[in-house]
Amino acid sequence: MIRIYNHYISKMVSVLLLVEIVVLVASVYLGTAIRFFNVNYSSTSQHSQQLDNVFLWACVFALVMVFSMSALGMYQYNFKEDLRKIFLRLMPSLALGFCIITLVFYLAPDLYFGRGILALVIMIAGAGILLTRLVFFKTFEFRLVNSRIIFLGGGTLAKECSELAVNIGHNQYDVVGFVPMQDEECCVPSSSLLPVGESLVSIANKYNASEIVVAVQDRRNGSISANGKFNPLTGLNNRKPIRELLECKLAGVNVIDAATFFEREACQIRLDSLQPSWLVFGGGFDQSFLRAFSKKIFDLLASLIILMVSLPVMLITAICIFIEDRAPIFYQQERVGKDGHTFMVLKFRSMRNDAEAVGQPQWATTDDPRTTRVGRVIRKLRIDELPQILNVLKGEMSFVGPRPERPYFVKQLCEEVPYYNVRHSIKPGITGLAQVRYQYGASVNDAIQKLQYDLYYVKNNSLFLDFLVLIDTLQVVLLGKGAR
Repeated sequence: MIRIYNHYISKMVSVLLLVEIVVLVASVYLGTAIRFFNVNYSSTSQHSQQLDNVFLWACVFALVMVFSMSALGMYQYNFKEDLRKIFLRLMPSLALGFCIITLVFYLAPDLYFGRGILALVIMIAGAGILLTRLVFFKTFEFRLVNSRIIFLGGGTLAKECSELAVNIGHNQYDVVGFVPMQDEECCVPSSSLLPVGESLVSIANKYNASEIVVAVQDRRNGSISANGKFNPLTGLNNRKPIRELLECKLAGVNVIDAATFFEREACQIRLDSLQPSWLVFGGGFDQSFLRAFSKKIFDLLASLIILMVSLPVMLITAICIFIEDRAPIFYQQERVGKDGHTFMVLKFRSMRNDAEAVGQPQWATTDDPRTTRVGRVIRKLRIDELPQILNVLKGEMSFVGPRPERPYFVKQLCEEVPYYNVRHSIKPGITGLAQVRYQYGASVNDAIQKLQYDLYYVKNNSLFLDFLVLIDTLQVVLLGKGAR
């Protein structure tokens, strides 16, 4: 994994992205060469000017196409798709890219190359992307670049880590096996336990492991101390894991704990493997003036741009709400913001006026009967959130951040969920990492799952992460994911 501004990016996805940028740029040059093959462009000023701009046009084309493919989830970590699925995901991406480039031509006529050459370039680019991904997927199929991992521990935490590595780990990991610890219930198959008659560094070298993940449920009970012992059943009595882990580190084998592994692979800070000292002494939690200032500028620019783009949609939404259920079109609701201060959030009304006639706040549910017909559509497309742009402009919210909750639920969650108040150390957002990675929250358990994403965002927030969340938000809107 590559770490950029505290956020982890898959090496394979990074390489794939760079290769596809080259393919897209090359497609423009190849399409231009084919289109003007029989043209004496040296005597034609229009063609000569077009060729002078080919590099700039190639960069714009590559940028737009990468954005379109990102917005439709083509850089999500799924390297198990066949050629047919890639094709079905690529076609809408190319269509979206075509529409955006047409808009760019309208705003910048000097870049215009003509519909014929654009269609040719898109066909070449589509074929190039398909071929590139086929090569990448074949590489993963033969597992030529996979990292090999050993888990120190054999309990529930080690099992969860291994499942994450296999199922969500971007198909980049081979789990070598587990080394169980003393006084820890073994929850992994006995066939996956490693023969441990030698040191950890010898085991790592024997199985060509590049990483050891310390997945012991409670490291404070002495099982991972300098005088701790391995499980006697393994034959490793009187061993010293800390010293052996240091030997592995010095020998070039990466050593991380379970919390860091979850943070890296799932963009979560898992509550069940979290120690307070990890939060205190670990990196992140940038609350500096520079970060606050840059985020404020980002919020203002993003809000103003999206307000201008979405204004026609908002007007149509307001008319539809009024026709179906009359006034009010908007509704305000008290929410908890930064440092626990409350404010009134503004949204399009998506439920009936008597949605909470019982007098007590209720979680939203799947196919909630209180939702109007227009409400179901605007909640699916997240249009009901757009009026919150005014909250951003007022300084009560950010564009990206944890979702603001109602005081009634916040009080309940603070009592039941550890570290829940940490999410109130920054401004809440219209969209956020939890909103694009997890379904709509409708219970305490959902709140816990989303909190793990919120903690990751609070710890690692940056403009780079904000930009990635915005791209994922566009994917959620276009594909209608996660709404209730």
